[in-house]
Amino acid sequence: MDIARTPSTPDGNPEMADAPPAPKQPPLIRREDYTPFPWRVPETRLEFALGIETTRVTATLVVAPNPDSAPSQELRLSGDGLEPRSVEVDGQGANDWRMDDGDLVIALSPGPHEVRIVTEIDPAANSQLMGLYASNGMLCTQCEAEGFRRIAFFPDRPDVLSTYTVRMEGPKELFPVLLSNGNKVDEGDEHGAGDAWHWAEWHDPWPKPSYLFALVAGDLVSRKDSFTTMSGREVELAIWVRAEDLPRTSHAMESLKKSMKWDEEVFGREYDLDVFNIVAVGDFNMGAMENKGLNVFNTKYVLADPETATDGDYDGIEGVIAHEYFHNWSGNRVTCRDWFQLSLKEGFTVLRDQMFSQDMQGEAVKRIEDVRLLRSVQFPEDSGPLAHPIRPDSFREISNFYTSTIYNKGAEVIRMMRTMMGAESFRKGTDLYFERHDGEAATCEDFVKAMEDGAGVDLGQFRRWYSQAGTPKVEVELTHDGETARLTLRQTVPPTPGQPDKLPMVIPLKLALFDRATGRHRGEELAVLVGEQTTFEYAGFAEKPVLSINRGFSAPVSIEREASVEDLVFLAAHDDDPFARYEAMQELIVGHLVELVGGGLSEAARDSARNAIGGALRAVITDPKLDDSMRGELLMLPSQTYISEQLLVADPGRVHEEREALKAWLGRTLEAELVAMHERASGASSGIDQAARGARKVKTQALVFLAAGNPALGERIAAAQYDSAETMTDRQGALMVLCGLTGPERTHKLIDFYNRYRGNPLVIDKWFSLQAASLHPNTIEHVKALAGHPDFTLKNPNRVRSLYMAFAGNPHAFHAASGEGYRMVADLILALDPLNAQTAARFVPPMGRWRRVEPGRASIMRAELERIAGAQGLSRDTFEQVTRSLD
Repeated sequence: MDIARTPSTPDGNPEMADAPPAPKQPPLIRREDYTPFPWRVPETRLEFALGIETTRVTATLVVAPNPDSAPSQELRLSGDGLEPRSVEVDGQGANDWRMDDGDLVIALSPGPHEVRIVTEIDPAANSQLMGLYASNGMLCTQCEAEGFRRIAFFPDRPDVLSTYTVRMEGPKELFPVLLSNGNKVDEGDEHGAGDAWHWAEWHDPWPKPSYLFALVAGDLVSRKDSFTTMSGREVELAIWVRAEDLPRTSHAMESLKKSMKWDEEVFGREYDLDVFNIVAVGDFNMGAMENKGLNVFNTKYVLADPETATDGDYDGIEGVIAHEYFHNWSGNRVTCRDWFQLSLKEGFTVLRDQMFSQDMQGEAVKRIEDVRLLRSVQFPEDSGPLAHPIRPDSFREISNFYTSTIYNKGAEVIRMMRTMMGAESFRKGTDLYFERHDGEAATCEDFVKAMEDGAGVDLGQFRRWYSQAGTPKVEVELTHDGETARLTLRQTVPPTPGQPDKLPMVIPLKLALFDRATGRHRGEELAVLVGEQTTFEYAGFAEKPVLSINRGFSAPVSIEREASVEDLVFLAAHDDDPFARYEAMQELIVGHLVELVGGGLSEAARDSARNAIGGALRAVITDPKLDDSMRGELLMLPSQTYISEQLLVADPGRVHEEREALKAWLGRTLEAELVAMHERASGASSGIDQAARGARKVKTQALVFLAAGNPALGERIAAAQYDSAETMTDRQGALMVLCGLTGPERTHKLIDFYNRYRGNPLVIDKWFSLQAASLHPNTIEHVKALAGHPDFTLKNPNRVRSLYMAFAGNPHAFHAASGEGYRMVADLILALDPLNAQTAARFVPPMGRWRRVEPGRASIMRAELERIAGAQGLSRDTFEQVTRSLD
């Protein structure tokens, strides 16, 4: 499953529902308490009589005692809001059953049995979008992590694998398309009650857990294609959407075929069913879901054309399509034993989709984008109250652990394995993992053991990455004596909730030592730090070299070093590792801003640092060897969030003030070069090749600086770019800059954009986001007004995120000194929680950062969290997030 992705930007009401009764404190579930389920369910048959307001579900479970578990005379089936209409055991009505906290408990004698249970559900009333729910006249499901128990009583846990046969019937006019997992085995028409009914039967031959079950029924059309696997099998491909959306599905289909081919070539994984279906749904909590053979996607990650989608949207679709397809093996064929092992499938699959995107889009820029996301979301998570290891030890609500730590840090941990053992040995390890655990519910330990056995390495100490939370800090010291350079590395892992004391990690750091005179190095090396401190010696340096370290971001750590401005400028100009060059530029700017915020710079020192930064950026703008995609990355200032992370306690207003002052100074100082770069890039084509995409990126970056340094000039150029735009990337980039200005063009272009795209939900989401994320001084008032806009609704997660998540990620407005931003988000959480608890809970983490904010704002943030915690009827999802943030 793909969590809803937060796109990187160059710069960084309420419909109430009746509150449910207050939940009791959910039990703490511990990894160490795991025991196998006492019953196996080798076969599951499901029958659905479909309706928008009433759907009848008949579940037939073939069960037998599990020899790997202690015997039990009771079968406990998870349920959430269900009432059994009838219960049968072996064809007879059963009387010996009871309800226990929502679960159905049936007394069973030893031996195999057939259990049949009938339930009825109301998809139209399911605003939580978990289980079976209605979306614009269609029915669809979302079962990960614990949504299946809202459909039928079942042992809803990932280690219970079963083969599924699904029969659906319903009115043909409402549901002309009936889809489920696996292959369609039969279909037909029936007539009853005066309406035309039809049915379809699907069978999935591969055992799977209930969280991978999927059903879709609705009035859909499809783009069809086919793929021939490496063994010569023909697979029918289809992407199902509403008729008006069909023209915008070609990129998604091409992305799917590329993914299938790449996975065969790089990991040796072949698809294993006759069909592969994707369905696009407008109401969806996540980005997409990897249900076996029937992936259900948020429309955001399927629909695209140049008029409505940016270059980033195209990349996002390609990456998410790949992610869900790759889950066919890393998640479906080999699944998780329990939810503590979530990173087993998600971390591994994120790495696979990152590698795929690097091959499709270019390694250098993709790596920088991935690291930027890690630092903006996961690093703060690792240093806050919600920090947890990539394999947690306990949880109360599993939906709260679909985090950047599980996904993105999990990917980095497996990437480190690959770095240490090499690509060829890594492939041997993954081959062994798939071979050894195909058809099983595995653990993170199973994965690491397969890597050890396949690659012939010892990962004993490395396992600490799975059990210890926190971002390691590596202190770097380079000295020089005679002809020897000595590199001393010291590591600390900061305390995190429940883990005050940490053991040393294994940290692989790629490095190079540059000769200052020639600008060259003698080759990249790998230094592996295993203890608290290690010194490495490098001979043959007559003068002290310039150190390039953590090249390619080989380890997800924070590097702390005393690098001179001269060394950073040198690396920004000469480093042949693209990420390290980017990192030098970031380090140069962050170091300067941190000193400024701390009040430790004289005016002369500030001017000297500004001149160094300006010179480095001028070199980037004018370097003829750089392609524009990389140039655009090097021109991006570090985000306010990342700068604040470098401070023990940050004053968001002060950080914003100094960052904007530097940006404005650079805009004025480099005005001629920026205008020339914008004019040059404006002559590029509107195509999708790398050169055209890069040109669009630098055009927007030029506007960011020009608008900061000379607002009138920036407004004029941005308005002209908007008017002449042939792609959404150019139009959105221009509107983003205009949204932060106060001139008349802002209003004119916002009205034009809305009128041009009204009726297109995904583009109107952009319209909301651009205003909520803007640098305009009245952003809070704008967001309040937008919350009352006729197109805004709390019932659609995309629309909620487009406005409020963009606002919560906007430090300028969210951290307003008045505290109004905090109150707005708290109000949102309280209004949204009864409607959609999963989405509401995701707004808590920005509030939970109060300990890292100056006391005035911190007290307001804490008070708002306490207000939320005291609300009646709070969901388990939000309650856990809030209480952990306050502890």
